[in-house]
Amino acid sequence: MKRIAILGSTGSIGRQCLSVVESLPGAFEVVSLAAGSNVPVVAEQIVRHKPKIVSVATESDAMKLRAMLKARSRTAALPEIYTGAEGIELVATHPEARTVVSAAVGVVGLRATYQAIELGKDIALANKEVLVAAGEVVMAAVARRRVALLPVDSEHNAIHQCLRAGSNSEVRRLILTASGGPFRKTPISKMAKVTPKQALAHPNWKMGQRITIDSATLMNKGFEVIEAKWLFGVDLDRIKVVIHPQSTIHSMVEFVDGSILAQLGPTDMRMPIQYALTYPERVASNGCALDWSALRRLDFEDVPPRKFPCFELAKEAARQGGPLPCALNAADEIAVAAFLERRLSFPGIAAVIERVLEQMPRGAMRSVDDVLAADAEARRLARLAVDRRKQ
Repeated sequence: MKRIAILGSTGSIGRQCLSVVESLPGAFEVVSLAAGSNVPVVAEQIVRHKPKIVSVATESDAMKLRAMLKARSRTAALPEIYTGAEGIELVATHPEARTVVSAAVGVVGLRATYQAIELGKDIALANKEVLVAAGEVVMAAVARRRVALLPVDSEHNAIHQCLRAGSNSEVRRLILTASGGPFRKTPISKMAKVTPKQALAHPNWKMGQRITIDSATLMNKGFEVIEAKWLFGVDLDRIKVVIHPQSTIHSMVEFVDGSILAQLGPTDMRMPIQYALTYPERVASNGCALDWSALRRLDFEDVPPRKFPCFELAKEAARQGGPLPCALNAADEIAVAAFLERRLSFPGIAAVIERVLEQMPRGAMRSVDDVLAADAEARRLARLAVDRRKQ
């Protein structure tokens, strides 16, 4: 039985991870959960999975959770309940947890994930910020501690699977696929009038608000290029992105002899989650299956750079390195939030990010503290940039 900890248990990935656990009875034990402020959901998760410790956002959330659990059962033992950053770190570093699912949104899970790595725990990574903001620091720790870092993102998970067919020296390039989002066919002239409702209408995937907007701007694909660079040790010029609107091929690997291996599957995150949790074994499907009768065609297009400037900004931040990928992520989070609050136009997201990257101080990223300092500075600059555009 594999004992796991989950950071971000009430989010989309966290819930689907627990769904996978429930579909494979006897394979996993959930020893610790880190949630945010969704107390009713985490209370239900506690009743079903009986973790030993739990973390929520605030002390107020902890009080509500204790009261809710006592109301459900006056005899059942309560888990230890912690709060804030310290609570997340205690969940990630629980001595019984062998694998940590890092699915907390934002940099809130970075230090906890890093500490888990330093303790020799394997990581199922669904939190983009860990590698986008701190790839150099995190991958150095992964190499030093010799732990497994298994990608949960469908694109990187697909590449991981394809790479099992050959050695790194046999790889010519990695090919990440992008759906193109809701604006694949929208003329550039109409992008300034895009509304949050339109941007949140992803054609293929059901995800959280920020990642859905990032998919609409293709910033998400830029983040994935940065992640792929760190995960697979491949130079940026050997990572290609193509728009594939069906989202049936999740990614591909081209080998030096011209052979291309592609991983196909349904648009269901339970499949890559299960792969990451059960690796290196494959176990029977948890109900995910590709509907071949619905598969009529596979289309591919290049990414139009003028239409998706966020994607170009991400690649440039990756080329320059240092604090810029971290600043890219932080500025994007602030800009996306402003867009969702209708304080910023859709094109304004890229404009704010570009302004922050221009102003960001340069320097080496040697530790998690360096990363968090860069993150804080980028957020400050981004808030200023948003305010200036409102005037």
